[in-house]
Amino acid sequence: MEKIGFIGMGNMALAIAGGFINSGKVKGNDIYAYAPNQEKLKKNAEKLGFIAVESLVLLCKKCDTVIVACKPYQIKDVLSECASELKGKALVSVAAGWVHSTFHDILGDDVRIQCIMPNTPALVGEGVMLFEKQTSLTQEELAQAKELFSALGIVEELPTNLMGIGGAVSGCGPAFMDMIMEAYADAAVKYGIARPVAYKLVAQTMLGSAKLQQVTGSHPGVLKDAVCSPNGTTIRGVDSLEKNGLRGALISSIDVIMDYKAKK
Repeated sequence: MEKIGFIGMGNMALAIAGGFINSGKVKGNDIYAYAPNQEKLKKNAEKLGFIAVESLVLLCKKCDTVIVACKPYQIKDVLSECASELKGKALVSVAAGWVHSTFHDILGDDVRIQCIMPNTPALVGEGVMLFEKQTSLTQEELAQAKELFSALGIVEELPTNLMGIGGAVSGCGPAFMDMIMEAYADAAVKYGIARPVAYKLVAQTMLGSAKLQQVTGSHPGVLKDAVCSPNGTTIRGVDSLEKNGLRGALISSIDVIMDYKAKK
């Protein structure tokens, strides 16, 4: 994976490309990108240090590994334009809803395929990279891909039938975590803390709580119980969250995503 090309350079692609470059595993001048909005693409290229190109065909010619990062509905048109240039190359998709078999039906055996579901915290090296177990990358390419994406966060493999739910939790999850942070920061502001300080306190509390679970491996309920003293303040907050349906609301946020995916 000496030369990496991005088809599309939206928020997710920027997070991945930025993570690659910031980690030091890929040099900016080894990353190429194509997007229809050339003006925006060139501005991002100057900011991050990658190379902007003017056509899909040129991108595919320059790169041995191509990352499909455009909108899912655009992929068929993209592939019809550059399929012949992809022959013999490795294709990595980070597009939601597309799995190995979807690409294989279009490209056949001429292209080696790996589908990955990333999330935006990849930009700061704290992402979740879900690799579909079905792959046609060579063993060497797969090892390289996992090593590269591990610079952006944790790498986990899931069978095809679980990529949807995995993507719902980790891919959509950052938005839900952001809402929780915003709400608790609003509460802090309500009682007199300046907003920048409120965000700092809440973000670090969420980060620290997540890290504590990862390091200890403890059940979240055990960690919650450790903070709840008898007749104390925390248990009263827990009681309020339970009465207001926090758990049910969070689970329902995933249910509606899975229902929506099933109907598409």
